[in-house]
Amino acid sequence: MNKTILKSDHFTFQYGNKVAIEDISLNINLKKITSIIGPSGCGKSTYLRSFNRMNELIGNVSHSGNIFFHNEDIYDSNIDVVDLRTKIGMVFQKPNPFPKSIKENILYGPKLHGEKNKSTLSDIVEYYLKKVYLWDEVKDKLNESAFSISGGQQQRLCIARALAVHPEVLLMDEPCSALDPIATLRIEDLMRELSSEVTIMIVTHNMQQAARISDFTAFFNTDESRIGRLIEFGLTKDIFTNPKKQDTTNYITGRFG
Repeated sequence: MNKTILKSDHFTFQYGNKVAIEDISLNINLKKITSIIGPSGCGKSTYLRSFNRMNELIGNVSHSGNIFFHNEDIYDSNIDVVDLRTKIGMVFQKPNPFPKSIKENILYGPKLHGEKNKSTLSDIVEYYLKKVYLWDEVKDKLNESAFSISGGQQQRLCIARALAVHPEVLLMDEPCSALDPIATLRIEDLMRELSSEVTIMIVTHNMQQAARISDFTAFFNTDESRIGRLIEFGLTKDIFTNPKKQDTTNYITGRFG
């Protein structure tokens, strides 16, 4: 029996007068990987960023409906957005390490939360770099700039940085699109391993990736008004082998998108 950790209920989001996604109701299961697939412009990233309210940073946005995290509406006025973004972390399309050392990237969150013990901080760096299989590659250059390592290494560093504040959910927006195939496979292996501890939502254009790594898949598409809608949701194996909607079949088989 799957347990729901996140839930959108008739959720609509718009930028100014432009409705991006409309009436999305979907349950996200605890400690599973959920992929969001669909053609460009169907609202996948908008939907993903709604879960930690990152869209609000753009300004002139509005929503209707609800998103629940542990049955609490994240858009309630009493919600601490900083705390929300700690619990629901994010990894972006392009690696975005801070302009600091490798070590200080990992420690940014723990220090912000008041950790000062040098031994503890040192342990945190080693633990999370090992968690993302980066320790052996960077242990001799922890004080060097995070920009001195490869793109794939930077993306794993960003995942480690997100994990260092103990999130319950990790949102990943096309995390492998800027990476080569070998780095991509390393990130995919890492996601599968992390899903035993953290709930993962990933937006991907790569259907093979969605099929390889995710437990559940949501297919989004636009209607005639170019508004993003949820077309179908289910177990990944069902979506890819026996979709119920013709739109899903057309997308999976490459007839559009």
